[in-house]
Amino acid sequence: MDLGVPPGELAALLGALLAAGFATGLLAGLLGIGGGGILVPVLYDVFGALGVADAIRMHLAVGTSLAVIVPTSLRSFAGHRARGAVDMGLVMSMALPVVAGVALGAVLARYANEAVLKGIWVVAATIVALKLFLGRQDWQLGDAIPGQPFRALYGGFVGLVSTLMSIGGGVFITALMTFYGHPMQRAVATSSAFGPIIAIPGALGFIWAGLDAAGRPPGSLGYVSLLGALVIIPTSVLAAPLGVRIAHGISRRKLEVAFATFLMLVGARFLFSLIE
Repeated sequence: MDLGVPPGELAALLGALLAAGFATGLLAGLLGIGGGGILVPVLYDVFGALGVADAIRMHLAVGTSLAVIVPTSLRSFAGHRARGAVDMGLVMSMALPVVAGVALGAVLARYANEAVLKGIWVVAATIVALKLFLGRQDWQLGDAIPGQPFRALYGGFVGLVSTLMSIGGGVFITALMTFYGHPMQRAVATSSAFGPIIAIPGALGFIWAGLDAAGRPPGSLGYVSLLGALVIIPTSVLAAPLGVRIAHGISRRKLEVAFATFLMLVGARFLFSLIE
C-alpha cells in the first residue's frame, strides 16, 4: 500500500510512534495517566505527514490515542491492583458518572472549543504541579473525599474533559486524592483504574462519530486509525509494568516531582499552542 511518504520519512514516523508507545506505557504505569498528552501531538504530526486533511486530523489523533490507552491502561490497572493499592470504593462510586461524561464528550467531540479545553488544562495542571513541587502537605481541602453528589459531578467532569482531550483522567483523579490527603502512590494506583473506564467508551464514541467522515486514511475505523494503534500498542503494553514497578519502588517525594514535571511540560505545550 502506497502511503505517499518516502521510505526514510516513513521509517522516522514509525520510530516516533514506537517511542511514543513506550513513553505512553511507562507513564501509564508510573503516574496512572493515559498518555494522551504524548500520543495526541505525535499522532497529529504523523497524520499530517501522511496527508490527512486538517478537518479530521485532530479527531483522528484523539480517537486513535483513546484506542491505544485501552490495553495500556488495563495493564497498568492490573499491576497496581495486584499490589492492593487501588481504592476500589472510590472507583465504584464514580464509575457510572465518568461513563456518562465520556458519552457526552463523544457527542460534543466535533464541536468542542479546543482553546477552552486547553485553557482548562493549563490552569488545572499549574495549580496541581505547584502543590506537588512545593511539597506542601497543608494544601488540603479535607481529610476525606466528599460523597455524593460531589463524586457524581466530579466524575462527569472527568469523563467529559478526558474524552475531549484524550487523557485517561489520571491527572484529575490524582489531584482529587492528593488534595484530600491520600498518599501519592495510592492516588496514582487508583487513577489508573479510570483509564479503561474512560478509554473504552471514548474510543467507541470516536469510532461512531467518524463512521461517515471523508478523507480518513486506509485502515481506519471511524476516527480510529487501526494501523496506527497496532504499531503503538505492543510497546505501550510492554512498558506499563515497568512504570508500575518504578512507581512502587521510589519515594513519595520523587513520584510527586515526576508527576509535577509531567504536568508542567504538557501544560506548557498547550499554553504555547494557544498563543501561537
